[in-house]
Amino acid sequence: MKILKRILLLLAILIAIPLIAAIFIKKEYTVTKHVTVNKPNAEVFNYIKYLKNQEKFSKWASMDPNMKTSFRGTDGTVGFVSAWDSQQDDVGAGEQEIKRIVEGERIDFELRFFRPFESTEQAYMATEVAGPNQTKVTWSFDGHMDYPMNIMIPLMGIEKMIGDDLQTGLNNLKGIMGER
Repeated sequence: MKILKRILLLLAILIAIPLIAAIFIKKEYTVTKHVTVNKPNAEVFNYIKYLKNQEKFSKWASMDPNMKTSFRGTDGTVGFVSAWDSQQDDVGAGEQEIKRIVEGERIDFELRFFRPFESTEQAYMATEVAGPNQTKVTWSFDGHMDYPMNIMIPLMGIEKMIGDDLQTGLNNLKGIMGER
């Protein structure tokens, strides 16, 4: 009986430690990456404002070649929605909607994830002149995880994982823009 009590106490401590730690871990995070493209700002902006073009450079779009996609509205305008549905858990299902466009500068998106988890997050892509025929492209993602799941932010390296995927997409974009 004494051994059972010790095992239960140890088990309670092992469960309590991450729950207590999660109280002190942030629930919100922002990941921002940049790349410089050797093309004029107008050309780069006019390419990235179309969500259908993300299928060509986004790492996430290339993770499942059998993923089903659908679209609603007029691409490159506020209200356009690009949806995806994959049987792969690392891709899942969701949709992305253009919420705001500042022509030549920034496109704001709302991402709604349905599977494997439900979440609504904000993201944006922005362009700015970096020099003659050079454009700095910024891709940023704001995320959150509620308590106690926020313990996963540092444990799984969520910010690095998303940052690596954003950077891969930006590097792909740079290659595509160089080929045009």
